Amino acid sequence: MSERIVVVGGGFAGSDVARRLEKLAPDAAIRLVCPDDYMLYLPLLPQVAAGFLPAAAAVVSLSRRLRRTVLVPGRATGVDLAARRVLVRSITGNPEVVPYDRLVLAPGSVTKVMDIPGLREYGRGCKTLAEAAFLRDHVLAQLEVANTSHDPDERARRCRFVVVGGGYAGVETAANLQLTTSVVARRFPRIDPALVQWHVVQHHDGLMPGLGDRLGEDTRRVLESRGIHVDLGVGVTAVDDETATLSDGRELPTKTLIWTAGGSPSPLMGRLDAATDHGRLVVGADLAVPGHPEVLALGDAAAVPDLATGGGAVCAPTAQHASRQARTTAANVAASLTGQPTREYRHRDLGMVVDLGGAEAVAKPFGVDLSGVPAAGVTRAYHLWAMRAPAAIARVAAAWALGAVEGPSTVRLGFLTGASGRLAEFEHTDDYLDPTETREAIAAIPDGLTPRGSPA
Repeated sequence: MSERIVVVGGGFAGSDVARRLEKLAPDAAIRLVCPDDYMLYLPLLPQVAAGFLPAAAAVVSLSRRLRRTVLVPGRATGVDLAARRVLVRSITGNPEVVPYDRLVLAPGSVTKVMDIPGLREYGRGCKTLAEAAFLRDHVLAQLEVANTSHDPDERARRCRFVVVGGGYAGVETAANLQLTTSVVARRFPRIDPALVQWHVVQHHDGLMPGLGDRLGEDTRRVLESRGIHVDLGVGVTAVDDETATLSDGRELPTKTLIWTAGGSPSPLMGRLDAATDHGRLVVGADLAVPGHPEVLALGDAAAVPDLATGGGAVCAPTAQHASRQARTTAANVAASLTGQPTREYRHRDLGMVVDLGGAEAVAKPFGVDLSGVPAAGVTRAYHLWAMRAPAAIARVAAAWALGAVEGPSTVRLGFLTGASGRLAEFEHTDDYLDPTETREAIAAIPDGLTPRGSPA
């Protein structure tokens, strides 16, 4: 019987592992557990939310990218490490069991939610394609309702947008969406464009501290030149349907609080019988889980030792590391099947890029600070290179070219009407089971209830 390799997660890390294993392990039966038939290119989500890119431009089809891998359409909600079984909740809602001989865990991350009153009910994220689409419709809807309202207080409340988090995601989301709302506001006769207010709330004393003081200040200058309020050294202490309360005592009347204050590893990792570090699964430099050499983990959800930095550091949860860890993971899985020695992961960070919309960006390639048009060129070029799929590259490039001429799409699609937009709704953070619950759930499933094409 051929070796059974199960990969959990269809993002940068998981999809690349599966693709490489198709070549490195030609006799293995490979299965990829993922709720969607696409790899999401997360860095482009702010542009999807702002209408500069259609949703399809931010994804790469898995069924077209993978040839031999069997896609299991569902979400891994638990793993029985002793029995080597993965519990999957199918997209139909039914439970399934997927057995494995080798397991690769790359479930990614979810929005980090803090214990702030009202946040889980009224905070909105931009971590998934559904969230970006919902956010776009929600923001446009606020302006449409404000344009028809006769209450000046309601108009002001619906025209104020608060983004919590001054990291890469928060800054890009605020910068791109502000450009869109500035266009929309000019089309509505009853909305004074000056009434549309954007706030970036950051508890640190600078924006994107990982890029250094200079680029942080350059970013702040760009945002403030557009009228975006940058509130540093403060946080949000409470939120409800009409107000965001800040730690300095201010109350901002708003119907929109966008929460981008960091990410957390997939809850799946904390439900395993294995050690974690701040929620990330502890692995060795060869990406294997201590005590379970048949299980490897990588990407945002794994605490991979950063050998290039040293001193006990772990790799940052970035797409750059995830895609490169995939190469080592696939090679090590293939090596383990033939009894060959495995290798350690080592990579030095090449830098970061931040798109601020239009011709504005900041970037730090190879340690060199760039801003303005040069940074925008580097940022766009990097995104096209990183997608690694000709069809996706063509879609993004064409959308950027059209956007340069016509601006963002400002049509509210309306297909998410009725959705609450809660973080847990779109990110499914309540779906995961602890080890005991996983074993009980697997035991309750009748024999033979496994995904089509899976060997028993």
